[in-house]
Amino acid sequence: MSLQTPIAKARGLGSAKEGTHHWTAQRLTAMALAPLSLWLIYTLVFVTGADYSSLADWLGNITNAALLLLFLFSLFYHALLGVQVVIEDYVDSEWQKIGCLVLVKFLAWLAGLSASIAVLKVYLGL
Repeated sequence: MSLQTPIAKARGLGSAKEGTHHWTAQRLTAMALAPLSLWLIYTLVFVTGADYSSLADWLGNITNAALLLLFLFSLFYHALLGVQVVIEDYVDSEWQKIGCLVLVKFLAWLAGLSASIAVLKVYLGL
């Protein structure tokens, strides 16, 4: 039997006031991904069967390169936010949770950076 009142037990267990940013960021990236995905699908339908030089010419356009980089940033950030929520909700052990979060963030940054470098190399003609 505890001598604490119910309010004393509840103090410090409330909201950390950080969920709003996470929720908003996930919704904004989803809203950005909707038109960008349609643009990418539309584009991929028309470049089907094209050779590398045609695709390099297409990606050499600043608009296409910028939209593709924006798509990649939104995609990896949105995926990171979603996986982070799953880890925080379903991994019980604190050290496993922290380890998984660090690993997922590292992999998301690595994949996003690699994809961005690939787009920039083709855009710059390197």
